[in-house]
Amino acid sequence: MSTDHTQRLAQELSLPRNGVRSVLELLEQGATIPFIARYRKEATGSLDEVAVTAIRDLAERYQELDKRRSAILKSLEERDLLTDELHKAVNAAPDLAALEDVYLPHRPKRRTRATMARERGLEPLARRIYLQEEFDPRRTAEAYLRPDEDKDHCVPDVDAALAGARDIVAEWVSEDARVRKALRTLFERRARLHTGLARGKKEADPDNAKFRDYFEYNEPFARIPSHRALAALRGEAEGILNLSLRPDDQEAVALLTRGMVKKRNAAARELETALADAWKRLLAPSLENELRKQLKERADQQAIAVFAANLRELLLAAPLGPHPVLALDPGFRTGAKVAVLDAQGALLEHTTIYPTKGKADAQRAAETLRTLAESFPIRAVAIGNGTASRETETFVRDLALQARPAAQAATPRPVDVIMVNEAGASVYSASATARREFPDLDLTVRGAVSIGRRLMDPLAELVKIDPKSIGVGQYQHDVDQSALRRALDEVVQSCVSAVGVDLNTASPELLQAVPGIGPKVAEAIVERRQHQGPFTTRRELLKVKGLGPKAFEQCAGFLRVHGGTDPLDASAVHPERYALVRGMAQSLGLSVEQLMNNAEQRKKLDLDQFLDGDVGLPTLRDILAELEKPGRDPRARFEVFSFADVHELSDLEPGMQLPGIVTNVTAFGAFVDVGVHQDGLVHVSQLADRFVRDPAEVVRAGQQVHVRVLEVDASRKRISLSMKGLTT
Repeated sequence: MSTDHTQRLAQELSLPRNGVRSVLELLEQGATIPFIARYRKEATGSLDEVAVTAIRDLAERYQELDKRRSAILKSLEERDLLTDELHKAVNAAPDLAALEDVYLPHRPKRRTRATMARERGLEPLARRIYLQEEFDPRRTAEAYLRPDEDKDHCVPDVDAALAGARDIVAEWVSEDARVRKALRTLFERRARLHTGLARGKKEADPDNAKFRDYFEYNEPFARIPSHRALAALRGEAEGILNLSLRPDDQEAVALLTRGMVKKRNAAARELETALADAWKRLLAPSLENELRKQLKERADQQAIAVFAANLRELLLAAPLGPHPVLALDPGFRTGAKVAVLDAQGALLEHTTIYPTKGKADAQRAAETLRTLAESFPIRAVAIGNGTASRETETFVRDLALQARPAAQAATPRPVDVIMVNEAGASVYSASATARREFPDLDLTVRGAVSIGRRLMDPLAELVKIDPKSIGVGQYQHDVDQSALRRALDEVVQSCVSAVGVDLNTASPELLQAVPGIGPKVAEAIVERRQHQGPFTTRRELLKVKGLGPKAFEQCAGFLRVHGGTDPLDASAVHPERYALVRGMAQSLGLSVEQLMNNAEQRKKLDLDQFLDGDVGLPTLRDILAELEKPGRDPRARFEVFSFADVHELSDLEPGMQLPGIVTNVTAFGAFVDVGVHQDGLVHVSQLADRFVRDPAEVVRAGQQVHVRVLEVDASRKRISLSMKGLTT
């Protein structure tokens, strides 16, 4: 990656130049963002993942700018148009818009009205009008008449001659970089988004109702939030809405007139007419397209950021941990699929029960669940939150199941009943991953397994599912799909890196989310485990087909080997620093294991003794933190959550205070599940007793909250909630 823009990147991002340069060099060498942020702190000045990502993204934008600049220079040179002055202007353009403005007059173009006017010999007349010379345009135009020429060169009368000359002037004006810059500023400051119902569409049509808020909508460009921009653009794309994004026409023409009309004569009046035409026919459509693109890009960035933040919270949700689980995927007609999983998530037994079908079926279902609880040391019952979930939850809670104790002398323990967000479970069930894991199982049983595993370890299970199927996106199908995919993949990689991965138990999907490991290498790791047994050291990774020294450097620190021959392999200490840790231990006359187990001895270490050119205090402090809690999990402790005794929309009344789970955070508020099969909305204005600009300041996906019911609209299935005055 080029470092030509290092100084500019540092200035724009307010970051140290040396750190920016180091990041660019590391990226050029193939380093991943989590690796750079975690293991190259001395080189970067301890820049975090957010800063490293910002450097990379902005550097890529400048690379695209440089690529476009080179293409323009090549085009100009090939057509013998590249003068020294033009070369200098192209190289001086600070951004893509300015670069395209410089190139616009010289761009190969189709035959325009101005082109045809030039072919008719009207350019000298246009020049005199443009310069506002003292002359009579109508009388002078008579000299340009060619009534007897063919249609491509015919100028039948004075009006035609003046119109052609004005067409040339309009094109000059529309291609003037200074004019475009001034009007671009006007667009950004004064443009308004106007939407209305498209011609032929009826307000009463149910298909149009979802865009009801945009039948008469008007908002300044500078204040349009991402969700409204994407909604309006979608309505236009579906042919339901008309959309315009412009400043006031009179204001724009007045700006042109003030800047270009310098005299009061007949030529100036012709120029004014040309300016109005240039605005309406050329400049307004062109600059509106630019602003639409800017609006879409801005909305995409905001929506993708919201999606990524929500996904991060779900992936880093507190895990129940390695405990046996009884999982249910509820259903009315088809019954509830039951799966018993051991502490590692392996399927032990499965069946189907019908707790909601009738008394006899309910009795048999109760007997089945009691038998399973007595047969396995179940820690919790995981119930998917889809169809029949609350009915199934009530049924299971009423059973008051007691789990078989893990040890003979222990007494039975009550089993926790926990609702689990099952979004995406059906996608997993039909996936190639699920078919590989459970080739002989029905899709619905696979879904129950996924629900149970999601409770045990959300990260390990959710990485198997396309993030777009998890249900935390905002207009996810409307945004740039490649940008969305990249952002979500990087969130997954970041979360996996933060938590760490057990090399001997991780699925291929989890392994391929580790920096430096792709799908083929992940499969090769699993294949080696199957044929040669568990890894005993990280170094054994170098024997895996396709995993070379560079990939090992990137991935090793994020992989854990528990119970191996080297205790450091179970920590986040990178293998490149093992010799350093051994030196620390030797300085105290200890083994590495003794150093890891003795906090008092670690306090005696003089970190200055271990400083060198590559290792500074940031790395040394990270190492000490790892020695204190090797392979520590940054996720929160699991807390059992229960809904209130409400099951349907009709159970809700204004004023009720209820516990809930945040399912989605958007730019306009947060959606909360209160247990009635329909999420309620806490509008941003109702999130706190203070002004909230960004809902993410107050809530996060997966958070347990308390809400108050404000309004229930049963016909539209809408619930309005508030968190004001309530403690979460």
